[in-house]
Amino acid sequence: MKKFFAKASRWLHIYVSMFSFVVVLFFSVTGVTLNHAEYFQSSVKTTEEKGSIDSTWVNTSDTLKIQKLQIVEFFRSKYGVKGAVADFRIEESEISVSFKGPGYEADVFIERETGAYELTQTNAGVIGFFNDLHKGRDTGRTWFWVIDVAAILMVVISLTGLILLLYIKKKRWPGILIGIVGLAVLYFLYHFWGQ
Repeated sequence: MKKFFAKASRWLHIYVSMFSFVVVLFFSVTGVTLNHAEYFQSSVKTTEEKGSIDSTWVNTSDTLKIQKLQIVEFFRSKYGVKGAVADFRIEESEISVSFKGPGYEADVFIERETGAYELTQTNAGVIGFFNDLHKGRDTGRTWFWVIDVAAILMVVISLTGLILLLYIKKKRWPGILIGIVGLAVLYFLYHFWGQ
């Protein structure tokens, strides 16, 4: 049983590590870029547009007759607006639409009487895109599960690595000691210098 457990741990450690290598690398690199976000602010670009849409889409007393789909598709086709519609608000004199995606957001304000609009798009660039993927911000349900699976894979890698260490007699106690020292260093760094 002991041999089987060691062999299974080795197999899991090797193949789960290789399967999730890119995931671990991705979250490691984006952890650094998130921690130093101020260095990547220059890649953020904001553009503003003005114009008008067909006023019959928005100038109606019945809010159910406001042409939501036409409005959204107009901005997607004319300005390449992307991301999911995060908010569509209908006020008495104005409509506001927000689009959000990783590293991207767009806000549209439309006057209901005239159809005049203002569009602001903010693109955080490649680093902003990857940082939002790391955080799971505005990424959708599928990516939510990708993050959970990635976390589980990292737990499996860590635990199987620890189990394998316990099977190597010469390195068991030095390895455990280094693990304890690492934990203590993290604790002291946070406790004494982290605030």
